[in-house]
Amino acid sequence: MEFFKIRRTIPFMRHALVFNIVSLITFILAVVFLASKGLHFSVEFTGGTVMEISYKDTADVDRIRGALDKAGFKDTAVQNFGSSRDVMIRMPIVQGQSSADLSQKVMGTLQADNKDAELRRVEFVGPQVGKELAENGALALLVVSIGIVLYLALRFEWKFGLSAIIANLHDVVIILGFFALFQWEFSLPVLAAVLAVLGYSVNESVVVFDRVRENFRKMRKASTPDVIDAAITGTISRTIITHGSTQIMVTTMLIFGGPALHYFALALTIGICFGIYSSVLVASPLLMWLKVDRSQFAKVKKDKREENDGAVV
Repeated sequence: MEFFKIRRTIPFMRHALVFNIVSLITFILAVVFLASKGLHFSVEFTGGTVMEISYKDTADVDRIRGALDKAGFKDTAVQNFGSSRDVMIRMPIVQGQSSADLSQKVMGTLQADNKDAELRRVEFVGPQVGKELAENGALALLVVSIGIVLYLALRFEWKFGLSAIIANLHDVVIILGFFALFQWEFSLPVLAAVLAVLGYSVNESVVVFDRVRENFRKMRKASTPDVIDAAITGTISRTIITHGSTQIMVTTMLIFGGPALHYFALALTIGICFGIYSSVLVASPLLMWLKVDRSQFAKVKKDKREENDGAVV
């Protein structure tokens, strides 16, 4: 399906060096922000107090969040849990205050706003649990990256796998750089969004790579840059449809999803925008510089003179 068809091949590879310099600068800035500011981890990673509150009627999450914020409880995560009447509240560790004291103050605030609030469970999550969670998240990122490289190496060639993973990890680091720069809360949903972006970006790379392989077989006399340019140009319509449709859904979550989905949708938005750029304008130039050529995909016909010389008389 195509909304439009571009008749003339766009010379993307002519500006490949500019694209990769922009990517390198962005990547370095993201690393600098991560190293200097670090990520603002949520309760799941740093540890804190988890409370389950039940109401007789449907709980108004925004009202609960507003009451806690007004009472001075900062960086709290409030979301429905199990049903519309049950709410889970995550609160960071407060120095010099036990979970019991903290839960009593929270319940006092909530019951002053709504007397039907009933405490079901209080639990303290230690920093060690959060550390293990962060390590498992990093391990999941590593496993996904290795899996992507192996898949692309088996389906295409190792140079394709290397190009794709460099481009896709570029997206991940930039997402983390944004969260470090603006000190947005990095939570489990954001980690899920980062892993989703990693898989989402490689999909676009596979589409372009598949067209590159096809063009190498069809465009016998074309150079490698011309083959790559034709592949990117031929997939532009599909790229606009795919990423546009996805971004519409993500934008809906960003606007109407509330605080619980805000950073999740924000991470996806950044990932989609940079995913388009990296999959097309970072991975493809890397292919060119790694010297991918026709011989890896199409059999080169032997010259007739060579065949005759090799024949047994």
